[in-house]
Amino acid sequence: MGLLEHFRPNARAASIADIDATALHEQGFVGLLLDLDNTLLPWKDTNLPESSREWVESAKAAGMKPVLVSNTHYPKRLNFIAGELRIPAIPRSLKPRRHGFEKAAALVGCELEQAVVVGDQLLTDIWGGNRVGAYTVLVNPIHHREFIGTKISRMVERIILGLLGQPARVGTNVEAIKSENKDTK
Repeated sequence: MGLLEHFRPNARAASIADIDATALHEQGFVGLLLDLDNTLLPWKDTNLPESSREWVESAKAAGMKPVLVSNTHYPKRLNFIAGELRIPAIPRSLKPRRHGFEKAAALVGCELEQAVVVGDQLLTDIWGGNRVGAYTVLVNPIHHREFIGTKISRMVERIILGLLGQPARVGTNVEAIKSENKDTK
């Protein structure tokens, strides 16, 4: 595996709403390790979009076990959102390090190979998920407002995606994870 392959997501989606949690569960996935900022809601925001709330509820109904895995330095905010969604959370997970992902998978009772990591950043969510052997899904960020460090990381991500032959963003008409084969790792 070449160095760049560590950053290749298993799948891409315009947003979480384009991810078919039922199809993932039917493929044997159980854990749903979700990033918070710019994946479920805008950075620093506390108003959870109804679409995110509905998607998490539908994922739970499909048999998936979601958990928030976030690098946020604001655990009160993370725990508030986790409470709103009625799911557990791993604060200060230090992605792309393994520990946060391992703790999240253990919390929901699954092996990392049965987990799906969903996030908007290659250098934290996707790289970290790939490091632990999870299935990774890269989504477009839902808002342009970001931490300055993230803005710098985005420049590197665009270069990496270009070298991988992938666009920086995917369109909303993308058919995401409807019939993906989990053996495509």
